Amino acid sequence: MTTRATSTHAARQRALVLLPLVGARRVAGGSIRSPDLRLQEAAGLAEALDLEVVAAEAFPLRRFDPGAFIGRGRLEDLKARVEADAIDVLIVDAALTPVQQRNLEQGTLAKVVDRTGLILEIFGRRARTKEGRLQVELARLGYERSRLVRTWTHLERQRGGLGKTGGPGETQIELDRRLIAQRIEKLKVELEEVRRTRGLQRRARRRAGYPAVVLVGYTNAGKSSLFNRLTEAGVLAKDMPFATLDPTARLVRLPSGRSVMMSDTVGFITDLPTELVASFRATLEEVTAADLLVHVRDIAHPETDAQRDDVIEVLAQLADGADVSPPPIIEAWNKIDLLGAEQLAARMTRAPTETAAINISAETGEGIAQLLDAIDRLVFGAMRLVTLRFDPSDGAAIAELSTRGRVVEKRMADDGMLDITVELPAAVAATYLDREEINRAPLAAE
Repeated sequence: MTTRATSTHAARQRALVLLPLVGARRVAGGSIRSPDLRLQEAAGLAEALDLEVVAAEAFPLRRFDPGAFIGRGRLEDLKARVEADAIDVLIVDAALTPVQQRNLEQGTLAKVVDRTGLILEIFGRRARTKEGRLQVELARLGYERSRLVRTWTHLERQRGGLGKTGGPGETQIELDRRLIAQRIEKLKVELEEVRRTRGLQRRARRRAGYPAVVLVGYTNAGKSSLFNRLTEAGVLAKDMPFATLDPTARLVRLPSGRSVMMSDTVGFITDLPTELVASFRATLEEVTAADLLVHVRDIAHPETDAQRDDVIEVLAQLADGADVSPPPIIEAWNKIDLLGAEQLAARMTRAPTETAAINISAETGEGIAQLLDAIDRLVFGAMRLVTLRFDPSDGAAIAELSTRGRVVEKRMADDGMLDITVELPAAVAATYLDREEINRAPLAAE
């Protein structure tokens, strides 16, 4: 199977996209997906780097060659293809070892990029903020550290002289590894400061009474378009993978008159590199600390259910080791304007029973009011207004209360105790039942 694209832009490098398949449909190193759609996605990633995709092809692979990923005969055919079509970049939509990547480059005389390297390159170009650049650099260094051997193959690798010192190639590799290790440690320290700052910002928002609502979803599902529709923030929203990389947050006013702090996040994707998940943990902590997740799905995509599974898998990775319970999720089924009534009805029959789903179109605005109503209901429907009594000297408990809810009023009682009226989630309010409560009433989201 082959898809083709042409371009007259002379400056663009020519790329050939290859998708290795094990058996009939299983992507090498990944899950069972439609080869045609996976090819389209890989070609889209390449085009996001302004490469001219000459062709995108899937080919069967009975076994992985530990040396060059593919066998000698196919490698020779591929070299001839690269020469005939003047290919500059060979993109293999799978994970390659450093040795396989080096041998493919030597065998084809073309630059070889695997799926992880491709996504890292896109992230590197998309990052705009200092935080985003730090996270991308950390991910890239972790990826490249194991590939240093590729850089120094032209230098001597033998032990020289009396066997007491390494050759120049070995010395340079060791030096580079040490420099990379030092840079990684420095980046981790800087990102820990980012993490601390984000924690302070989250606590400040909670003190101001703004619950956190975070948009998540597969790349190109329409998160940024929805974010712009709700906030008029002007975030880049284009039909390309990872159009949004740096997180953005804005206040959104709900039908009840209350406001939430809504954040847009980087899109997820099949086989998202582990280096990126680890490096972006400081940013993606916004997801685990949210009061509500809005999972934006491209419901018109043929593999929308598989994309949903990919997003849930990444969310599970983020939640692993987190000291908080996962936030509730509401699904926003986007791009319904691309579906007919019968298609939409068929999709609805497969809706997950454990998750609320709202049909929307970020493009036309259809269903946006219903989505805001649902967010309002889910975020504030379980809030409680309670008045709690504290000893004024109990500063730690009073400070903790401020981080867990919105303080409405403080007043000193005649007996010298401090009465604090605070808006809390129902589950949190229940933990204060042992304190004297003057008032306890639900807050309606209307």
